[in-house]
Amino acid sequence: MKCRAAVIHGVGQDWSIEEIEVDPPKTGEVLVKWANAGMCHSDEHLLTGDFVPLPETMEAMGIDSIFPMIGGHEGAGVIAEVGPGVASVAVGDHVSASFVPSCGSCRYCVTGRQNLCDTSGGTFLPGMITDGTSRHRGSCGELKLIAKLGTFSEYSCVAESQVIKVDADLPLAAVSLVSCGVATGWGSATNRGNVRPGDTVVVVGIGGIGINAVQGAAMAGAKRVVAVDPVEFKREQAMEFGATDTFASMEEAFPAVTEMTMGQMAEVVIMTPGVLYGDLMNLGTKLAGKGGTIVATAVAPLSQTSADINLSEITLWNKEIKGTVFGSLNPRFDIPNLLSMYRAGTLKLDELVTNTYSLDDINVGYQAMRDGENIRGVITHAA
Repeated sequence: MKCRAAVIHGVGQDWSIEEIEVDPPKTGEVLVKWANAGMCHSDEHLLTGDFVPLPETMEAMGIDSIFPMIGGHEGAGVIAEVGPGVASVAVGDHVSASFVPSCGSCRYCVTGRQNLCDTSGGTFLPGMITDGTSRHRGSCGELKLIAKLGTFSEYSCVAESQVIKVDADLPLAAVSLVSCGVATGWGSATNRGNVRPGDTVVVVGIGGIGINAVQGAAMAGAKRVVAVDPVEFKREQAMEFGATDTFASMEEAFPAVTEMTMGQMAEVVIMTPGVLYGDLMNLGTKLAGKGGTIVATAVAPLSQTSADINLSEITLWNKEIKGTVFGSLNPRFDIPNLLSMYRAGTLKLDELVTNTYSLDDINVGYQAMRDGENIRGVITHAA
């Protein structure tokens, strides 16, 4: 079938809206008609090059380039067709995308770590998870899909393991958000950061992930949730999602956190800036007190191999630095669980959406993100 998609052809290039062709699903695959796609910063990293592997890495992967690529890894839609052997969803089911597939049988899935599923590798490689062959073509030939999802397309063919059935009465725009940004931020606080009642938590960077780290920390019972961002609009929004204090920079926050904790500093620091450069870790780690946890959530440039960290401080103050993907949650449990909290009115999702855009206005939406005007933009595909 033919449809339209936002495709990126190289670093520094805008998204191009193009007609593409999508093949029917094969064994273990489904065709999804996407209704909404979240405009996550991770897709922006393709444009800036932060998410582009080094030439030697691509050589080892057996590819010359990751482009051209259909963007979009946050999304929600309706199953349009199923291939042979598909059992968990049927035509007409409403689904959330899951940029982390969960096969259910690898060592990580069977030990409760679905976010590390072995089938989640190969996000930049061509072809399907199922058999390595392509289902998506444009005028320039075969197209790759970021995270094997491509929610910036009106339709895409994905593995069954990448979609999770959700209640049909839930707004699909809200569902699209829990497929990455909400889960990643919320889980960074509640799961990977293990925020406890009475804790002081510092969240550095209040975008689509950071705002949900704020929300998660507040829901976990933190006494203080300190939001750090240079954009006043984002600091104001953080207060609506549970922040108790806001500051424009870590330099500004440091003496205030020292005073409010009587020198004990924060139990948890969550690093969610737009790009996690190594020099940001200096004050990021210092904001955490003895026994504190620093959660590195944001994407760092793939070429970055160093960070400004005082290792003696990490050792002598018994601190720990943790990475996380998908907030270290399990998508098949936690996506429905987050949506149940949204239904109950305890998790804010609708309030996250600053603006919605048509597919044709995707570049306008990403410029608004760069300008600090959006907490989260959402693409609404044509009906």
